[in-house]
This record gives sequence, structure tokens and C-alpha cells, in this order.
Amino acid sequence: MKKTLIIAAVVLVAVYLAVSGVMFTAGNPVNAPAEQENTGKDTVTAPEPGQKTQEETGTGENQSGDEADVPQEPPVSEGVDQGEGQQANSGLQPVAVKGIYATGHTAGSRRIDQLIELIDRTELNALVVDIKDATGYLTTPLELETDLDIDPGSEKIKDLPGLLQKLKEHDIYAIARIVVFKDPLLAKHYPELAVQRRSGGTWYDYKGKAWTNPYKKEVWDYNVAIALAAAKAGFQEIQFDYVRFPSDGPLKEAVYPGKTDKAKAQVIADFLAYARQKLEGTGVFLSADVFGLTCSAKDDLGIGQKLELIAQNTDYVSPMVYPSHYAAGSYGLKNPNASPYRTVYESLTDAVYKTRDINSVIRPWLQDFSYGYPYGPEEVRAQIRATYDAGLKEWILWNPSNRYTEAALEPGN
Repeated sequence: MKKTLIIAAVVLVAVYLAVSGVMFTAGNPVNAPAEQENTGKDTVTAPEPGQKTQEETGTGENQSGDEADVPQEPPVSEGVDQGEGQQANSGLQPVAVKGIYATGHTAGSRRIDQLIELIDRTELNALVVDIKDATGYLTTPLELETDLDIDPGSEKIKDLPGLLQKLKEHDIYAIARIVVFKDPLLAKHYPELAVQRRSGGTWYDYKGKAWTNPYKKEVWDYNVAIALAAAKAGFQEIQFDYVRFPSDGPLKEAVYPGKTDKAKAQVIADFLAYARQKLEGTGVFLSADVFGLTCSAKDDLGIGQKLELIAQNTDYVSPMVYPSHYAAGSYGLKNPNASPYRTVYESLTDAVYKTRDINSVIRPWLQDFSYGYPYGPEEVRAQIRATYDAGLKEWILWNPSNRYTEAALEPGN
């Protein structure tokens, strides 16, 4: 009788624990969050509201200098695992991208063979190639269906079909990078499509570059025409960069003819939705690059980039979570640049939380260059590890000179 009572008591305790969701394996709760990496750095908390990022460094599209309202306690993702690719596009099988970037000059030179060999030797499987860069020029001749009388062509990539065929032979996923609203060339040929100065004439940022007006439908159609031509050429994905309003320069002097009551973030989202609709049937995926601060900011940073809205209108979103571009104190870190794992992890867990109900994949740009702190294999790999620990599967490395740290990469299969 006594033995029966003991057994019954044990069963009741087990049932209680199961109902409570507290099951143990090897002495640890199964559903407890994974222990975060102890990097020996500062304890992480969110940056104070209003903290600014560092100035743009010329390493491609960078973090905003605008103020952002950042949550005091960024939520941590527990077990969130984003799948591979989208789903809205049935023309291609999604690829879990591990990529690198190539300028038009690199892609059109013998150096492209070195990058292909690097991809073959390592876990890499994708290449982002400039098709339209921040000068406004195309890097290769394309036949554009546009009403605008402009010749944006150049021949940095003289044989695009040959390049794409070579990538296909090496089973490399090809992504066409198109810089959108920062377009000095289009602004020069069509000043009425440029951001205007309040006192008259074209507005310029602090680097003396003109931007096109995101409210102008003609600007949308021009960039979509480039995207369609790139898709027709054989790229598997279109990646829009500088898909935003200007972030530096005399912003109070900037005016936007044709401006509506729509918020900047909705204008950017509408452009992406329009581009996505036009690209339907081409068999390509659509992605967009955004500032790393969009992962944690509640607002659009003043530039029209709101992570949730952009995710709703693309297959992939690529926040540029370069640790060198976060201000001291971000996520409670005295020097985020010296804490690549923690900086990337905290940013991406915020991004995953924000997009948890959206059918889009977060695929970050990671830093493979030194700016203010030396970056080598350990720092690059720490960012990759942080990406995986945040529940993500994909990433792309950015180095403006296209020289990548092979020792940070796993060998290929």
C-alpha cells in the first residue's frame, strides 16, 4: 500500500511538470533559452534612444547618421529558425545564401576567377555583382525598356553572358545589385526627377552627389526596367540598395516635388511592392539592403526604411549589421566594433523578432573589412556564428575591395 502511494505521488509530480512545460534533459530545462556566448565584453543592454551611428565611411551603403528610437529591452529570439527563401516566387528553388560581393570592375576582370576559386574551395555559394552602382552608371550594357533618353551604360563587365554562364557552371547563385535612389547620372539628365533644393535647383548631399526623388513614378519605372533587364540576362535575384531617402547633407533644404501625404516608409514599401509585381513571371527573387539600425529602431530612421514594411514586400531583407558602424554604447557595448559577435547577435535577434509573422528571410551583410579595429578570421567568423545563433541561415560578406578572409570560412563540400 505504501509503495503504491509513493508511485502515485511520483506520477502526479511528473504530470505537473509536464503540464507546466518544465521538462529536463541532463539537468537542464529543455525549453530554456540557449546560454548566450560569454565574450568577456560588457553586459548587453539596448542603446539609449537618440544615440547616433558613426559617419559614413565609404564602405558601400552604411548606417544612418539619423537618430533612432531604440527599444530599451530588445527581445531575444528563442528557437526562431527562418527558412530558406521565399515562397512567393515559384520560378526558382531558394538557396541558403553564403555570399560575397564583387564590383563591376572586379566582375569584369581576371580577378573574378580568383573569387570563383575561393567560392569553390569554401562554404560560399553566391556572388553579388554590381549592375548599377552609386554613380548611376550600369556596369554592363543592357537593353532597357524605358521612355527616358539616357545612356547609362559602361563596359566594366564586357561579357555578361559569359560571366553568368561561368557562375552557372560553378553552381554559384547570381545576385544583381542595383543602387536605386542615389543616382547622380539620372539626376543630371533629368533634373526634374532629382531631389530639389528649397532655394531652387538640384539638392546635393555632403559628398556632392544628387539623389532622385522617390515620389517620382518615372524613377520607379527606370529602376524596374534595369531589374527586368538583369533578370532577363540570367540573374537569379535582384537586390536593391540605397532604397531609401537621403540620410546626409543639408536635409532641411531638401524638397520633394510631387510629395503626397504618404509617409516615407510607405513610399519605399510601395516602390518595392510595385517592383515585385513587375518582376512576377521572371523567375527571380527580390531583396533589399537596409541600415543595420532598422533591426532595432521603432521608426524609419527618417529615411523611409522600416524593416517590417520592407520585409512584407521582398523575399529577402539584408540589414548591414557592420559592427564598425554602431556608436559607442549601442547594446551596452563600449566599443561595438570590438564585439562583433554581440553586436551582430543583438541586432539580428531584434530583426527576427520584428519579422516573426512575415514571410520574408533576414539575410545580413557582415563586415569583412577593418575600420577603426582590426578584423581577421576570428572577428569575421564571430559574426557568422552570431547569425546562426540568432536563428538565421544566410549571410553575405562585404569588402569594398573584394578581398575576403578565407581563414574565416569553412571548407567546401
